[in-house]
Amino acid sequence: MNTKYIDLINQTYDFPQEEFTLKGDQLQFHDVDLMALVAQYGAPLKFTYLPKISENIQRAKQWFENSIKAQNYKGSYNYCYCTKSSHFKHVLHEATKNDIHIETSSAFDINIIENLKAEGKITDKTFVICNGFKREQYITNITRLINDGQENCIPIIDNYEELDLLSEGIKGDFKVGIRIASEEEPKFEFYTSRLGIGYKNIVPFYENQIKNNEKVELKMLHFFINTGMRDNAYYWNELLKCLKVYTRLKKICPTLDSLNIGGGFPIKNSLAFEYDYQYMVDEIINQIKITCEEEGVSVPHIFTEFGSFTVGESGGAIYEILYQKQQNDREKWNMINSSFITTLPDTWAISKRFIMMAINRWNDTYERVLLGGLTCDSDDYYNSEQNMNAIYLPRYKKEQPLYIGFFNTGAYQESIGGFGGLQHCLVPSPKHILIDKDKDGNCTTRLFSEQQTSEQLLGILGY
Repeated sequence: MNTKYIDLINQTYDFPQEEFTLKGDQLQFHDVDLMALVAQYGAPLKFTYLPKISENIQRAKQWFENSIKAQNYKGSYNYCYCTKSSHFKHVLHEATKNDIHIETSSAFDINIIENLKAEGKITDKTFVICNGFKREQYITNITRLINDGQENCIPIIDNYEELDLLSEGIKGDFKVGIRIASEEEPKFEFYTSRLGIGYKNIVPFYENQIKNNEKVELKMLHFFINTGMRDNAYYWNELLKCLKVYTRLKKICPTLDSLNIGGGFPIKNSLAFEYDYQYMVDEIINQIKITCEEEGVSVPHIFTEFGSFTVGESGGAIYEILYQKQQNDREKWNMINSSFITTLPDTWAISKRFIMMAINRWNDTYERVLLGGLTCDSDDYYNSEQNMNAIYLPRYKKEQPLYIGFFNTGAYQESIGGFGGLQHCLVPSPKHILIDKDKDGNCTTRLFSEQQTSEQLLGILGY
């Protein structure tokens, strides 16, 4: 009978996969020996596999290049990384190896931009797309960046007052974009995004505040929906509404030449994940080209802002199963040596699924279990895919430690979890390891941060 964990994976999924392979009975991630990582650094631990960031940027650039060439599209493509997905220096340094641009969302982002410029990672010609609701410090920092020579800094107007605030601080002429307040998905509790300016108000806003302002040049229309780029009626409907606004605006605003279609490429959250990226790019380019041709306007340069897609698939977390608790006839709880709420907060906050597999003991028989975290919170647990409320792992054996890995966790988890700060029930943040490749293609590792200590946590608390 097929009772081993490896049999379960093989009969359920197409395995091995590009990033996941086996060496003996141990899982490898991009040829990284995960058990060797555990032996060297211990568990729990977080890791970032830096080469995956560059790989995904290049993949997206290639899809757009393919489509632009195939469809004879006359505009250019510009890849932006939105920093809110992960602000870490190692992430930005890896991303900027790939001739990209940056999207910001708050005041301190600008300080990161200035740091990157000082280190030569970006230049004055790099596009800096400034999104978000702009309070005083954000406005101040944007104006400083532009006054210091960032010629392609484009603040995206989110509300009617921002234009005047920017004009007061910026010494010369400057470029802006306008964000469309798109309609939310039908299942949302509200109809229209709180971000941006409504479809019907954009042309009047341009005519009243920008058209006759000799200091301001409108360059970009910004479109983003929360669900991301998905092949469904909602996405295509919102994109078409955006394109109608673009063509109307283009007819009265010659300087408008760029369309920012935001971000939202999904990342792999299951071994059964399927998404035709090239098809989506082809169809987006096609829709833009057709609409512009029908309206008799030139096609825009295209900008995207990929955050999770850039960094998400580079991250992972490894835990040890500490103990198994048989709570009733049916439920076995495998307790991890950390907390889901603190280390993978999206599992708790928005029921997000990540790829989860055993790291070792793939030739052992498996059992149906639940995964629980260390905190005294009833919500500190992880459910499986397919809404089965349980998962399968090699059988718990006290004398043979079992390690499990969560993969593609690189976006948002550290910032939402409050990296370096307080953790729920004072469960410490785990070690964080950076994995790279040397010039010969060999994996290298280095410790980015140690596990939090009691002294650090008590210091934050004022003890």
